[in-house]
Amino acid sequence: MRISVLGAGPAGLLLALLVKRRFPRWELRVVEQNPADATFGFGVVFSQGALAFLERDAPDLYGMLMPRMESWPIQRIVHRGERVDIDGNGFSAIARLRLNQFLQQLCRDAGVQIEFGRAVRSLDELAGADLIVGADGLNSLVRTSLAPQFEPQIEWLSNKFAWYGVELPYECLTLTFRETELGHFVAHHYRYSPTMSTFIVECDAATWRRAGLERMPDAGSRELCERVFAPELEGRPLVSNKSIWRNFPILSNKNWSTRIAPSCHAVLIGDALRTMHFSIGSGTRLAFEDAIALDRALGEAGDDVSTALAVFEYERRPVVEKLHSAANQSSYWYERFPERMRLAPWDLAYDYMTRSGRMSEARLAEIAPAFMARRPAPGATAAPPPNLR
Repeated sequence: MRISVLGAGPAGLLLALLVKRRFPRWELRVVEQNPADATFGFGVVFSQGALAFLERDAPDLYGMLMPRMESWPIQRIVHRGERVDIDGNGFSAIARLRLNQFLQQLCRDAGVQIEFGRAVRSLDELAGADLIVGADGLNSLVRTSLAPQFEPQIEWLSNKFAWYGVELPYECLTLTFRETELGHFVAHHYRYSPTMSTFIVECDAATWRRAGLERMPDAGSRELCERVFAPELEGRPLVSNKSIWRNFPILSNKNWSTRIAPSCHAVLIGDALRTMHFSIGSGTRLAFEDAIALDRALGEAGDDVSTALAVFEYERRPVVEKLHSAANQSSYWYERFPERMRLAPWDLAYDYMTRSGRMSEARLAEIAPAFMARRPAPGATAAPPPNLR
């Protein structure tokens, strides 16, 4: 059995590792157009619930990965200078490059062939494979080459965002809302190492145009964001890594796999299959879960690829569609966040926590009792935090 994986991100590397461990005699090859030490962005974040699946399905990997991650037990909303902490909402984060290098080494140890710096122009270059896995992200060659079979749908959001880093370790995942004379901004920031944090700046389209960001070079863009979020940055400069302003694409595919030759199939996983808005923090989680589910399906079906792919989609699609719907609702909330900023800080935090439609007031009271106990009635002042000494 020969499997070619296009893309050496978390989805492709984890799949190759798991399948090679399960079937040592199978030929697993990963092809990546970028160098081994290249990566977009800075850190990736997981919720506690998102890591529970890894602890359950790959406990040895979970045990090795957790000591490499930064973790914290709360989420924070900052609005009008007031901090609102939300308990019961723990997260962990790691540098994307460090995560990739961790998986790269495990793949090499397992005997997976990884070829970096090779740009595949046509799927014909992967001839001879029994299964081609498109783990090659939003601009997937596998998906675009077989678009009539996969039938992708894409919707571009109107908000603009830029993905920066900063040499400053924040206490927890924080959303800082800021109103200026130019318009409305929100920063998503969290530490992913003892010294570094991700710092995503987002604004609505009207603010982006009013601020002149469409005409501004990278240095000017960073300087403007540094002025807007000066209190949070504490004098530290933002760090760029392909940090251009962009719109988020909501991608999905009607079909997840297809036969492309009598003895060859193709399947999509991770961001090549569907995108999850960064506000819900599930993109890398779902990439991992895709890899685990596809490996499990191959374990059940062996070299009967058609059956394995049918099992993979049957088991994964309901879960993915549920989370995709929640992520979409979250992204639409951000599309209207300037309107939400009229709310008082605690009301904004509550509105944010219930934005996806999956969090009822009763459930929020169960998982975040301290937040709900301190939440004031509309127009009232919040209760002081409890004395924990």
